[in-house]
Amino acid sequence: MPEPNALAGRRIAVLAVDGFEKVELAVPVAALKMEGADVDIVSLHAGRIRGVNLHEPASKVRVDKILGQASPAEYDGLLIPGGFINPDLLRQSAKARDFVRAFDRQRKPIATLCHGPWLLASAGLTSRRTMTSWPGIRDDMVNAGATWLDREVVRDGNWVTSRGPQDMVPFVSAMTELFSGAADTRSVPQAARSDPQREQAPALVVNSMRWLPRPSFRTILGVMLLGAGLAATGRRPDYRMNQPPERHRLGQA
Repeated sequence: MPEPNALAGRRIAVLAVDGFEKVELAVPVAALKMEGADVDIVSLHAGRIRGVNLHEPASKVRVDKILGQASPAEYDGLLIPGGFINPDLLRQSAKARDFVRAFDRQRKPIATLCHGPWLLASAGLTSRRTMTSWPGIRDDMVNAGATWLDREVVRDGNWVTSRGPQDMVPFVSAMTELFSGAADTRSVPQAARSDPQREQAPALVVNSMRWLPRPSFRTILGVMLLGAGLAATGRRPDYRMNQPPERHRLGQA
C-alpha cells in the first residue's frame, strides 16, 4: 500500500469531455487530491463539461486545459473516466488519440475504467495488453488485440483498468499505487486466452435504468431543437430530380 500523501508533488491529467460518468471522475479525482496530487481536467473544449449518471444529465466540472495546450510531458499520470458518451467522443479525436499515445510511449501510468478503454483501442495501444473494461465492450478489446479478463482490477505494466463503478474501491486503490510508483504487486501474468463473454447483462444496470425518471420536458425540448438544428444545417435534397422528366422540365421553365 502507498504511504499517506503518496502523490504529493505529482501532476495527473484527467482526460474527459461531455458525457463522462460522474462517479468515475468525481471519486477518483477526490482520492487523487486527498493523496496530494495536482489534478487538471483536460478536454476538447474550454469552459465546463457535463457529466451523466447513466443517461441522465449530472453536474458540470470546469476544464483546466484543452488538448493542444496540455503536454503529456507536464504530467506524471493519466486518468480516463468512462461513461457511454465520453470515450466515444474522445476516440474520434486525433488530438485525444495522440495524447494517450504519448503517455504510453513514455511508459507513464494510465488508469481507466468502464468504457474508457475504447480510447486506448482506437489509439492502437491494446494489442498484446492484458486488461479489463465494462463487460459490454469485451469484444471490442479482444478484436483490438487485447487479452480481456473479467476481474475488478487488472494491472499490466503502466496500465490499470477496471470494469466500472461497481469496482470503484479496488480501482481507486490500484490507481493510487500505480500513480505513486509503488511496487507492481497487482500485475497479472499473461493469460492464454480471454475470459468468455457474459451470459447476461448486469441486473443492477438493467434494473436501475427502469427506476430512472422519465425525461423532463426540458430534455425532450432540447432533443427536438437539436434535431431541428441538424436538419437545418443538412443539405436539402433536390426533389425535382425525383420527378418524371416532363414535370422536371416544366419546373425549370
